[in-house]
Amino acid sequence: MNPVNRRDKRSGCGRWALWGRRAGRTLGGERGSVTAELVIATPLLLLMLLAIVQFALWSHATHIAQAAASQGLAAARVQNGTAATGTARAHQVLDQFAGGPLTGAEVTADRGVSAASVRISGTATTVVPFLRGLPVRAEAAGPVERFVPDTAGG
Repeated sequence: MNPVNRRDKRSGCGRWALWGRRAGRTLGGERGSVTAELVIATPLLLLMLLAIVQFALWSHATHIAQAAASQGLAAARVQNGTAATGTARAHQVLDQFAGGPLTGAEVTADRGVSAASVRISGTATTVVPFLRGLPVRAEAAGPVERFVPDTAGG
């Protein structure tokens, strides 16, 4: 009688030991496969994490540009406002966020007889190594304020 079968009858675990040895021989060719998978998956996971952070920085830079454009428009569209006043106010807001994610910001303001607009363009700070600066653009436009006398005598 086979010694494995004899142990099998007494303890009931010899069969499992035999199965474990056979499985070990069968799966022996896949040793280290988890390590290889981690070597591939970990950089991809970190790249995905950096992409999420990059999107958040770009979104924040867009919000900063939009806030500066809105403040510049508010200064340019008042009754005696000028395009230079709007540009100066937008630069003042951008200077408050000087260490933020918006870099290389350029401000352009226009003021006509009936409308004013402020445009801001720049780039977002990058954290992904091979990605160039993402463009950031914001514009705010609206009618200028002017005094209209009440002509209806009432």
